[in-house]
Amino acid sequence: MQKPCCDIDSTLTLSDDKVIKLALIGNPNAGKTSLFNALTGARQRTGNWPGVTVERKEGFCHIGTVETQIIDLPGTYSLDLSDASADEQVARHFVHTHSDYLYLNIVDASTLERGLYLSLQLRELGLPMILLLNMMDVAEKRGMKINLTALAQHLGCPVVGISLRQNQSLEPVYAAISAYQAKPQSLIIPYPVAVEKAVSELAAQASVDRLTALISLQSSSDLPVAQLRQEIEASTTETLDFLLADARFDAATSLAKKVVHEHGKISRTFSDKLDRWVLGNWTGLAIFLLMMYLLFLFSINLGGAFIDFFDQSMQTIAVEGSRHVLSSLAAPEWLITLLADGLGGGLQVVATFIPIIAALYLFLTVLEESGYMARAAFVMDQFMRKLGLSGKAFVPLIVGFGCNVPAIMATRTLDSQRERITTVLMAPFMSCGARLAVYALFAAAFFQGGGQNMVFLLYLTGIGFAILTAYILRKTLLRGGTDHFVMEMPTYQIPGLKNVLLNTWNKLKGFLLGAGQIIVLVVMIINVANSIGTDGSFGNQNTEKSVLSAAAKTVTPIFQPIGITQDNWPATVGILSGLLAKEVVVGSLDALYSQMDGNSVNPPDNSYSLWGGLQTAAATIPVNLVDAINHLADPLDLGSVNEKPEDVSNTTFIAMNHYFDGKRGAFAYLLFILMYFPCIASTGAMYREVGARWAVLGVAWSTGLGYGAATLFYQLATLTKHPAQSLAWAALVLLAFSLSVYGFYRAGQKQIFLNPLQRLAG
Repeated sequence: MQKPCCDIDSTLTLSDDKVIKLALIGNPNAGKTSLFNALTGARQRTGNWPGVTVERKEGFCHIGTVETQIIDLPGTYSLDLSDASADEQVARHFVHTHSDYLYLNIVDASTLERGLYLSLQLRELGLPMILLLNMMDVAEKRGMKINLTALAQHLGCPVVGISLRQNQSLEPVYAAISAYQAKPQSLIIPYPVAVEKAVSELAAQASVDRLTALISLQSSSDLPVAQLRQEIEASTTETLDFLLADARFDAATSLAKKVVHEHGKISRTFSDKLDRWVLGNWTGLAIFLLMMYLLFLFSINLGGAFIDFFDQSMQTIAVEGSRHVLSSLAAPEWLITLLADGLGGGLQVVATFIPIIAALYLFLTVLEESGYMARAAFVMDQFMRKLGLSGKAFVPLIVGFGCNVPAIMATRTLDSQRERITTVLMAPFMSCGARLAVYALFAAAFFQGGGQNMVFLLYLTGIGFAILTAYILRKTLLRGGTDHFVMEMPTYQIPGLKNVLLNTWNKLKGFLLGAGQIIVLVVMIINVANSIGTDGSFGNQNTEKSVLSAAAKTVTPIFQPIGITQDNWPATVGILSGLLAKEVVVGSLDALYSQMDGNSVNPPDNSYSLWGGLQTAAATIPVNLVDAINHLADPLDLGSVNEKPEDVSNTTFIAMNHYFDGKRGAFAYLLFILMYFPCIASTGAMYREVGARWAVLGVAWSTGLGYGAATLFYQLATLTKHPAQSLAWAALVLLAFSLSVYGFYRAGQKQIFLNPLQRLAG
């Protein structure tokens, strides 16, 4: 028989411990994260819980002179075994395996009855606990007066009232923790007669206490216990889970009535009045689109205004600075290439993502803390449910039009693992700003006067393949019904500045230490391959002599079905260099096509000035901010696609028209650029968020779709030239697609790709 989760006869004394171990637990939006930030400040570290992609947050602080470890558990409404979300499973598993922690149960005082359900479960397990009633100021404004002393007596644990949004001192919390010395007692909740009878019978048969018998009755697979469950459900015509939950809700309601006194006329709150507009059928959608526009504008346009500063600053310090120092020390060329171009170039790429990711998380945190994010999810839920997702998933996809990396990172706001995985695999199909640079180059070369239509078609194509991906995943690898969408609408509040900045910093740090390491490693490999010549020399970037160019010539025949001939090998170099970032494709094509037309590459400027480089970098900020303001009505900058890129030579356009098969060859190439291997930064973010298996699958799936779509388009576009060959390629593409979907279906049956969430289910 299963043992109880904790020894109810043990005494927990914190004042004598060398390290206090605290676990924060509570409903979503109750103020748990705000308390965590207030207690720990910047002394936090993040990661994932074992086996799942749920964020694990741990922090440290001193209470008096005692070092304190704090775990911020995922938000959960209950510890019921029927709860299926990854967050709730993680919280339940932790509670059932860590009885040596003191649990700080944070409850929204203005919705006390709802929050007490979880509190009663914790006390029923006999866990050491302090109840913290947050938002006492909101409760008082609503005419609620809570008798904290009576509540503490009924629960058998200390109760402290706080108002985190008012920057109230945490001294009462520190005092309660320091003074905590209790002999935890299991709180007894009265259950229906049939349940009580079964628990008593089971306890007597196994010689165990009531709590152990109750836990066993819920979860044991032993035949006698299973028969008892069947007898209960047969006699009551209700499931055991429902009977237990109903009894706990009754107990929470009864307790709330005893300790809460409401005075004055209860009127509609400000949140209720505002929700008439925010959740309205038409006004809600209009406000949502406005918020998404502001999110996109703030993160991509305003945040992007600082990209050049980070890019050029890191170029000056990490790349040119390293090269200057190593050259002055007479270091060998291979070492300069490895450290300056490789490591320095990797750090430079990571640095360029800092402003947009920081801006994204800053804006998302404000939306969450203010209470609007829950409303946004509600507004878009009806549409997204058709794809097996909740309304929350729409936000990362919108962000993906600016940059796929923050879009993938933003999936952390989603509730279920299935939603996160699906949205992460959809995000790379959103045409980011880097791809737009490639579109603009080809629009100027092949689609003069109609570039916007071509670009718009590519955007729609990406959206279409993202929807197709979600549909296939829902029917194969990630089968299952859409989760029931029951959502709490938190009270509107003004976000606290300290909390917003801490949340933003911690998420940004997670990106830099997680995905950033992968980005640096891969950038080193590609940059070194681009520098080393086939003769062993260095300094061959973007030339025919580099190892990267030689590799491109070798694999170019693979791309013949999409219209790339052997003499157009620079297009393959563009594909390979695009692994770094899609905008690198433009520079690679320009450098190589210019050389092929007889133009030499400008010699590098060997002069170095640290101060001059930083001044130049800083000068880009005001210029880019003005440019961002000028593009308020066109955040995607679609109006520039018909303009010739200023940094591309005329010979490049001549060469492109010579080597590509006209508009059809150019569009086939762009289809592949749209969907093939996401940039290294996006791939690193995918790995961090959903793990290696799903990241590899996502990369292979998007690349395969891109190759298939480009091949199908080009072969059908050139059908009259070689009908038999084109039809054969088209049939092969459709066969490969069908076999892939069938393979997904079989893998879904065996649950090969699913994370082992079942380990946490009870």
